[in-house]
Amino acid sequence: MDEKVGEVFSIAKDNRPVMGCTISKTVQNGRSAVTYFSLAADTDISAEIHPYHKLILVAEGDLEVYGTDGFSKKLSAGDGILTYADRAVGMRTQSGTVYTEISIQKEDVMNNAVKAGEVFHLADLVPYQDGKIVNMDVAHNDKMKFVVMAFDKGTGLSEHAAPGEALIFALDGEGVIGYEGKEHPIKAGENFHFAKGGLHFVKATEKFKMALLLTLE
Repeated sequence: MDEKVGEVFSIAKDNRPVMGCTISKTVQNGRSAVTYFSLAADTDISAEIHPYHKLILVAEGDLEVYGTDGFSKKLSAGDGILTYADRAVGMRTQSGTVYTEISIQKEDVMNNAVKAGEVFHLADLVPYQDGKIVNMDVAHNDKMKFVVMAFDKGTGLSEHAAPGEALIFALDGEGVIGYEGKEHPIKAGENFHFAKGGLHFVKATEKFKMALLLTLE
């Protein structure tokens, strides 16, 4: 994955829109490609037909996902949508936006909580529970897993190493990411990238929600 490792960063801040332009940056190629998009105010990516779904996660600004058949859904920061496959889908914005797009193949396994064409708020997919960690697999295949987790204050994951690279999206509250012996405070709206085999842990200093994209490609 073409992303900085071992430090807290912000997809939104690192990919600022440029006036009058649409910008894309692919950070992961393959079956479950990951691309950041930055759209300036009043710009548009024309509707195109793709044989796969797009999982759209808005980091900042407003986004309208639309089709040539009258389909239209409006999203803001923290919202997500799974686009339809084999139907023309475009993106446009009035005030500007930064979002992440993850390719989801039609044969990939999706949680029933997420349905194509419906807007959802990523942090609302899982509830907090006293003294517990709540985990939901949103999508997965043999090369990728996208998970949303809710940590009660004081809970966490002990140090371990993942079999692939992982991209963290902090969604709510505050936590600490331990990585290769160093602790990194992280809060909603920030991101973190683990390299394959990197030793890490997660600790919730307050109630904390995050999404994790694990890639094995």
